[in-house]
Amino acid sequence: MSDVLLEVRGRLAHITLNRPRAINALTHEMVTAIGDALTTWALDDSITTILLTGNGTRGLCAGGDVTQLHGRVAADDVASAVAFLRDEYLVNNMIARYPKPFVAIMNGFVLGGGIGLSGHASHRVVTNDSALGMPEVSIGLTPDVGGSWLLSHAPRELGTYLALTARTASASDAIELGLADSFVPSNRIASLVASLEELPADEAVAAVSAEPPRGAGASGASISDATWIEPAFAHDSVEEILDALAASGVSAATETAALIRTKSPTAVAVTLESLRRARELPSLEACLNQELRIMAHALAHPDFREGVRAQVIDKDRTPRWAPATLEQVSPATAASFFEATDGVAAPFPTAR
Repeated sequence: MSDVLLEVRGRLAHITLNRPRAINALTHEMVTAIGDALTTWALDDSITTILLTGNGTRGLCAGGDVTQLHGRVAADDVASAVAFLRDEYLVNNMIARYPKPFVAIMNGFVLGGGIGLSGHASHRVVTNDSALGMPEVSIGLTPDVGGSWLLSHAPRELGTYLALTARTASASDAIELGLADSFVPSNRIASLVASLEELPADEAVAAVSAEPPRGAGASGASISDATWIEPAFAHDSVEEILDALAASGVSAATETAALIRTKSPTAVAVTLESLRRARELPSLEACLNQELRIMAHALAHPDFREGVRAQVIDKDRTPRWAPATLEQVSPATAASFFEATDGVAAPFPTAR
């Protein structure tokens, strides 16, 4: 059976990600199939709404298939890995600019590339089980698929916190961060899907929406209630952020500083710079161009191979980063990730 199921029912075109054993992780082939379908459906006047869901109970999408990316990089084919990301970014932007309502049901885990498919949709629905995040620093990468655009515009430095810690946000926190729009209880999702076949998206979502519960995220508390996050993460260097966390006198802040130090030092430094630069960019397209430049460098950096080895292949959870500490990552090294790479074409050449 196909890894992407495409179905038209009434006025609704339905995309179902269909790799439940992999929490619907995205392959290059899946990205291409989604892009082709969206191109066709945009011109079909009988279709008024697009719906995105994921098969299985664990999540909408755990992100891009890092084993596929890792395989290409391990075969010294970084160019092919970058091409995968470029095609993915084109689809992310297509969703953001889509001429018809695009409803994404962000149930369960929605990570990395899953945010790219759903976080730019016109109607972003979270449920009781939603856990949203950009965990790239855990494998030596940085938030991409427009994630740096979304997180850099989140209020009160909550996006910076999420990016540097790789933690996830609950449904209520996701709405607070601007990663989602509406909460629909899990037991109403089937009703929502059925009503989208006949009703306009606004009306269908509003009919089943509710106030999200103030649930705890993966960090053990609601992100939005942590008053220590904004003053600490407002700094423009990782060292200052870590110092502020240590000086806060809050145990959760101290634990957060320790967590950040377990991530790829290079990826953490580049991620912070990426968010700060993204905040000043004029458009999502310009941000995606920046992200591709960063990722072309990150995929070739040894931390990516080591991060995937430790987290996905050997699963020993003890990556040996190079360099090993944040103090060893120079500003010049971080800045080099933003330089153009020969042979890497910007997804949006006219973006400013």
